[in-house]
Amino acid sequence: MIDIQTKSEGVQNYLKAAFFQGPDWIPCWLGVMPPTWGKYGEQLEDLLLEFPGIFPGFRKGRPDLDAPGDKCHQLGRFTDNWGCVWDNIAEGLDGAVVDSPLKDWADLEGYRVPDPLTESDGWGPPPDWEAQRRNCQRAKQNGRLAWGYLPHGFMYMRLYYLRGFQNFMLDVATGDPRLGELTQMVLEYNLAVIEKNIECGVEIMEFGDDLGFQNSLAISPVKWREYLLPCYREMFGLCRRNGVAISLHSDGHILDIIPDLVECGVNILNPQAGPNGLDGLERVAKGKVCIYLDLDARLFPFATPEQLSDHIHEAVERLDSPEGGLMLYAECLPDTPLSNIRAICEAFEDVGGPMMT
Repeated sequence: MIDIQTKSEGVQNYLKAAFFQGPDWIPCWLGVMPPTWGKYGEQLEDLLLEFPGIFPGFRKGRPDLDAPGDKCHQLGRFTDNWGCVWDNIAEGLDGAVVDSPLKDWADLEGYRVPDPLTESDGWGPPPDWEAQRRNCQRAKQNGRLAWGYLPHGFMYMRLYYLRGFQNFMLDVATGDPRLGELTQMVLEYNLAVIEKNIECGVEIMEFGDDLGFQNSLAISPVKWREYLLPCYREMFGLCRRNGVAISLHSDGHILDIIPDLVECGVNILNPQAGPNGLDGLERVAKGKVCIYLDLDARLFPFATPEQLSDHIHEAVERLDSPEGGLMLYAECLPDTPLSNIRAICEAFEDVGGPMMT
């Protein structure tokens, strides 16, 4: 398990919130997307500098917006190492898979997944496990957390990337046995990446898989438990047996399976406020798992600053406790007015403090 006493004050507070050990403040984080930086530039820099209580390490000098980044965030099409064809029409935001290598089951025979130890998951350079080992050692020496990651879309989304969304839904509905074979291939890839991160000394693994639509899971809870719960249980069990904490992000409505995710060993769950509702999260998740709440971004372009402040304060009132178990996140796209970004920062300053320092 993570030795909290060896960590910096901010990391200690983060871990106390995650493990219900009485944090001194609610950890808060503002996610500013690259196009948002591009739209507001120095105005946004100046705004964030006004809130050192939330962004204590922020300094003048925006991210390098001219850096190419990974291909998923660049305009145009490319094929990743799984054979999935991505298309992006919005520079700086995620692309989408538009063609799938296994849309015809006949192509499953002879299909090869990327080598998790020597090939990148989708784009970018091959993994450098020695660098990851050094990063973990350095993080621990400096009182920070040693993180490991699986890419966003590591299981459920990977399956429909490979088959195509409609094909995958039909596979689930009809119980096609070939789906089990493909699922095992993806699972084995993920387990190998997790094992390697554990060898490197990670203390926490971060996962992301968007499991829901706006009002329901994408597949029924019964089918989710049949096809995906065993995979989640095996991956997360490997982490927990090795003392590694688990942080899971999922967009969409996931209330029906939060108890399953908790049972699998998730420590920090990052659900969206909008599709799940504060009522639902209070009923299903409060006190059972640390809620890293993705505030309702549907409000950000249209709400008044007062309405945003009310939303954040209500979330704290409904989901926080003296023991902890709450963190707050606001993801600001370029359609968020600067006045609303300010309102979010002001509310964060009122209810909490920095995510980590």
